[in-house]
Amino acid sequence: MKCNTCGKIGMWGNNVSHSKRHTRTRFMPNIHKVTQKVDGATKKVALCTRCIRTAHKLPRS
Repeated sequence: MKCNTCGKIGMWGNNVSHSKRHTRTRFMPNIHKVTQKVDGATKKVALCTRCIRTAHKLPRS
């Protein structure tokens, strides 16, 4: 999934074991569907947790 505000998407990398064996893995962002006002209308949008925390700190207009 993708964050509607910042555009954060998943990344890929390696899991590295104690024996230094590398296996591919995906690191996905923590995306949640939240209800938010967009252009005066209430909509459900997909946001990462960092954007949810930032939106909570901003003054509501």
